[in-house]
Amino acid sequence: MKQAYDVIIIGGGITGCAAAYECSKYDFKTVLLEKENDIACGSTKANSAIIHAGYDPEPGTLMAKYNARGNELAHRLAKKLDIPFRETGSLVLAFSEEEVREVRRLFENGVRNGVPVEIIPGAEVLRREPNISKQVKCALWAPTGAIISPWEFAAALIETAVRNSVECRLMSPVKRINRQDGLFEVTAGGEKYRAKYIVNAAGLYADKVYEMAGGQGLHITPVRGEYFLFDKTMGGLVSTVVFQCPTKLGKGVVVAPTVHGNLYAGPDSKTADARDDTSTHRNELEYIREMAVKSVPTIDFSQNIRNFAGLRAVAGEDFVVGESAVENFINAAGIKSPGLSSAPAIAEDIVQILGRCGLALRRKETFRGERRVLRMNEISFEEQDALIRENPSYGRVVCRCQTITEGEIIDILHRPVVPRSIDGIKRRCAAGMGRCQGGFCEPRIHDIMARELGVPMKDILQDTEGSYIVTGETKED
Repeated sequence: MKQAYDVIIIGGGITGCAAAYECSKYDFKTVLLEKENDIACGSTKANSAIIHAGYDPEPGTLMAKYNARGNELAHRLAKKLDIPFRETGSLVLAFSEEEVREVRRLFENGVRNGVPVEIIPGAEVLRREPNISKQVKCALWAPTGAIISPWEFAAALIETAVRNSVECRLMSPVKRINRQDGLFEVTAGGEKYRAKYIVNAAGLYADKVYEMAGGQGLHITPVRGEYFLFDKTMGGLVSTVVFQCPTKLGKGVVVAPTVHGNLYAGPDSKTADARDDTSTHRNELEYIREMAVKSVPTIDFSQNIRNFAGLRAVAGEDFVVGESAVENFINAAGIKSPGLSSAPAIAEDIVQILGRCGLALRRKETFRGERRVLRMNEISFEEQDALIRENPSYGRVVCRCQTITEGEIIDILHRPVVPRSIDGIKRRCAAGMGRCQGGFCEPRIHDIMARELGVPMKDILQDTEGSYIVTGETKED
C-alpha cells in the first residue's frame, strides 16, 4: 500500500527531528522515517552536548550562518519545550603566544559572525574558574555558549511535531527511492511512501540515500570522537565549557559540565573504519586524558564512570544544505559540529527551501508549540507530597543516582513517540546515567516497560535491534 505525503524526512537525528518540528507548524503532510527503533540513535546520541556560541565557523559559511541563528533558537526552544539546558558560557584558553593570536582570530570571527565575545586576561579566567591551569595567559569568553541534553532536545522536537500531526515511523530503513510522475516513491520498513519532496537528514548515511535518488558527488566520512564521563563528584570542577585552541583536527579536547551534574572530557578526532564504529581505544583515551589535564590539572580520573565514542558525518569543510541536483530533493548533510547548535536554524531554512521549490507554506492555526515535563527532582517537597498522594508511583524511586521515579518512567511510555528500549528511557530522563550506570535501576525499568507496553520482557531491548537482555525463563514449570 502506498501512503501519500507532501514531505518525507529521512533520518531521526537532531536535524531530522528539528525539520519535523518546523514542518509541523505548516498545513502540509509530513512523515519522518528512521531506520532504528528510536530517534537520536546516531551522532545525536554521543556528542559534546554543547550549544556553541558561533565564534568558531569561518564567516560566510553555512556553519557560521546556522550556528549563530541556531544558538538563539536553542535558547528559546529549551524554554518552550522544557529541555534541560544551562547557559554556562564558554572559554577558549590560550597557553602560548601562538594560542593568544588564535584567540584574537576567534574574537574577530565572532565579531564578524555577530556573536557576543570578549578576550579576558588569565587572572580573570582563574577568578572565574580557579581549577583551570595557572599557565593560562588569556581566554576568549562567549557568554551565549550553553549545554543541553541532546537526546531530550531531539525527543522534545519530534514529540511536539507528532502532536501537531507529523508522522514518525521507526524501524523504517530506506531501501529504495524511485521517481515517477514527479513524485518520489520511498520503500522503507516494508512500506511504500510517496511524496513530491524529500529532506535528506540521514547523517552518516546521507550520501547513500542521495545516491538512491540518483544523486552524485556527496561523500560522507565518519569521524570518531571518544570521551571520558565522570561521576557527579567531579561535576563542579568547572562551571563553564572549557575549550582549548582549535587545530586542524577540530575544536580540541573539551572539559565541561553536563546538564545532569556530571563532568566530561573529550573528544579526540579520528577517521573511523566504518560508519557504525563506536569502539573506544586505549591510545585515544590516553591522548584525551593528557590534553584534558592541560586545561584542568586536578581532574580525578578515578571518578571516570563511563567511556564512549560518537561519530560525526563529515562531507567537507562546510555543511551541505539546500536544493540538490535531483529536483525537489533537499540535502541536510555533513552536519558535523556545530550541528547540534545549528539544527533549529537548518530546519527553519529547510522549510523556506521547500517553499521556494513550490510547496505552499500555510501556517497552522492549531499549532501547539509548548511542552512541559514533570521532573520530581526539580519541584518542591510540598509539590512532591501532593503528587504522591494523588499517584503513589511518583513516590517510588527507580533510579537512585538521578532520583527518577516510576511515575516519570510511566509518563515517558505514554508520550507520542514511545521508546522501546531501556536506553530509550535513559535518553529521555537520565535514568541509568549516574554512578552505577544502570546497575540498580535497569532491572526495574525493564519490568515497568514490559508491564506498561504489554509485551514480554524478552521483547524489551537494551538499545538498538539485537541488543536483547533476556531470552526466556531460566526455570519453567
